[in-house]
Amino acid sequence: MAIDPSPAPLGECDSPASVLAYARAERAAAEVAEVHVLEAAVAWASMHSTDCLDDAACLPGAEGEVAIAGPGAPLVTEFAPLELGAALGMSSDAARAMLGEAVELAHRLPKTWAAVRAGEVPAWRGRKVAANTLSLPADGAAYVDQHVRSVAGKIGYAALDRLIEEARVRFDPAGAEEKRKAAADRRHFDLDTGRVSFAGTVIVDGELDLADALDLESAVARGARALGELGCAESLDVRRSLAVGEIARRQLALDLDTTPTQVQGLSKRCRPRQVVIHVHLTEAALSGAGGLQLARVENTRSFVAADQVRTWCASPDAQVIVKPVLDLAGVDHTDAYEVPDRMAERVQLNNPTCVFPWCGRSARRADTDHVVRHRHERAGPPGDGEFGETTDPNLAPLCRTHHRAKTHTSWSYTKLDETTFLWRSPNGIHLRRDHTGTTIVT
Repeated sequence: MAIDPSPAPLGECDSPASVLAYARAERAAAEVAEVHVLEAAVAWASMHSTDCLDDAACLPGAEGEVAIAGPGAPLVTEFAPLELGAALGMSSDAARAMLGEAVELAHRLPKTWAAVRAGEVPAWRGRKVAANTLSLPADGAAYVDQHVRSVAGKIGYAALDRLIEEARVRFDPAGAEEKRKAAADRRHFDLDTGRVSFAGTVIVDGELDLADALDLESAVARGARALGELGCAESLDVRRSLAVGEIARRQLALDLDTTPTQVQGLSKRCRPRQVVIHVHLTEAALSGAGGLQLARVENTRSFVAADQVRTWCASPDAQVIVKPVLDLAGVDHTDAYEVPDRMAERVQLNNPTCVFPWCGRSARRADTDHVVRHRHERAGPPGDGEFGETTDPNLAPLCRTHHRAKTHTSWSYTKLDETTFLWRSPNGIHLRRDHTGTTIVT
């Protein structure tokens, strides 16, 4: 597809055709840039292969090797994706996926990689092919590479999926049969608690065995009908949703006629609600004064109405624990290396997630790190001779991956205030992480 390499600037486009030409040229430039990023990722992986491990960049034996692509592709050092992700403005997990797909293309899908670099296959399509061959043996990846690369840039997303799957089945019929037998693993039942609506509801999605689905439908229908008979004035759909909650709280197993007697006895037991929700409320929200009040649900980083929290707490099965309010600006100190619970709680409340650039892992499942290492910690990177104390200004939450990277490599950071951190990568990229997110700074 020929595209005008130098279209008129958008401000000078005075016809629909010129606007389309401008848009097509910009799209083409963006696709070329995406290919260049993949090429940079391949070069980055080469510099950080296990054969090129720079002992000066980490403590010997502290940084392992990982396989980010399929069998036969080179191994890279454990923390290689971290700095690449920081430079590209993405999380470490996203950077690892992108780096793995780039290595897969370059080392196991050379024909597809050549088509991507020649502009015949968009970078995103090449990455999709690579993501689908990561689990294949080398000859399986070569088969896919041979049969997919010529059409990968011409067909749609779903068709590309089908073609890759067909290639997998044709190459390895025995593996395809095993995959068919393992199809039951696709069954799932997901509650998207990461996206809570203002009304305090979540989306539920699942795929069940037919027999299980029929049993669940029967139980939900019975529960909804019983709620109606007891005087619940909600619609049938709402009663069905309420019935699911009752099933979860009241039964350890579905009350099926075919269940053995001893299991039927278990199904009659009641199980109280055992969901831990960290909710933050103002005094006005607690008293109900001042009209609409909001509550922040720390578990899901969302907010709901204070009335919804009162509804949850009103359940006879709910156990409500009220913790004392902490002064988030307070400062405690201890001579010990271990961080007291009260101090750790304040660190987590000030920073609900890991403070590494673009990381979103919960602080409550993270380590409480000494920004300047404590004298009781193992030796840090060469030249790091300073020691810090166990006190609020020297503490921050880091997930285990980023805690290890900071401990064993030349990643370093400074705490500017309780919610602001300035990071420096091993190659001198500076990043500011605060309550608004991450920014690359000069």
